[in-house]
Amino acid sequence: MADAAVIIPHYNDVTRLLRCLAALAPQLDERVDVLVVDNGSTDSLAPVRAACPDLRIVIETRKGAANARNRGVAETTAPRLFFLDSDCLPASDWLATAFRVAPSADLVGGAVHVFDETPPPRSGAQAFEAVFAFDFRTYIEKKGFSGTGNLLTRRDVFTDVGEFVAGLSEDMDWCHRARAKGYRLTYAEDLQVGHPSRGDWPTLARKWRRLTTEMFGVNGRGASARLKWALKALAMPVSILAHAPKVMRHPALNGVAERRAALGTLARLRLTRMVWMLRQVAGLGI
Repeated sequence: MADAAVIIPHYNDVTRLLRCLAALAPQLDERVDVLVVDNGSTDSLAPVRAACPDLRIVIETRKGAANARNRGVAETTAPRLFFLDSDCLPASDWLATAFRVAPSADLVGGAVHVFDETPPPRSGAQAFEAVFAFDFRTYIEKKGFSGTGNLLTRRDVFTDVGEFVAGLSEDMDWCHRARAKGYRLTYAEDLQVGHPSRGDWPTLARKWRRLTTEMFGVNGRGASARLKWALKALAMPVSILAHAPKVMRHPALNGVAERRAALGTLARLRLTRMVWMLRQVAGLGI
């Protein structure tokens, strides 16, 4: 029996999945069981099967990464569970680091660094993501959750906490449930993966539409929860001014053009999210 199962949900992103698997391949040994859970892709998986003939792939037809991850856990038996996303690029020492840091806590989240898949200059979406995307240290140390694109835990913890819940911000919800049961979450800077930045406004907006929908599910639907959500929505314009200095000082951005593009995207996204959130409060959906 393997010591750890690496569970990778996938949907219609074969090129990035192949890149992820190619980065993992030199790190694998008999301790590790890698499982790709395809979420009913319409794109052919033939290139994946050809490149990785020994890879185990299962199909989960219920939509959502939460269902795919739950299926991955059910299809494996290893005592340790290492969650990784198909569009992530694990560092060359990711597995070695995972085995080293996994015993340090019940849940361990790592670092996610943004990289661009297109040459410079950055678009507004890319510049925005360079500043704001995937701040896992803040998520873990201040907000009490880790994203599941780079998360380690144990099977006994997962069994006790229960499955990921589809339709919510499943990583936030699951980590909060785990911490409520007394399990400890920690951040491991050395556990590193890369993630491609969103390249344009439609892609970035699609990401945040999904996140806004999921976060509203975690927020709750009662009167007090809706009031809290409305107040968060109305604070969005203020957050533009609060975060503008971070954009202007951020070392990842190059030159005035990228900073201007990031500021424009920041303002556009926060105002758009305000409208979405107020529609949610009103029961109109987004």
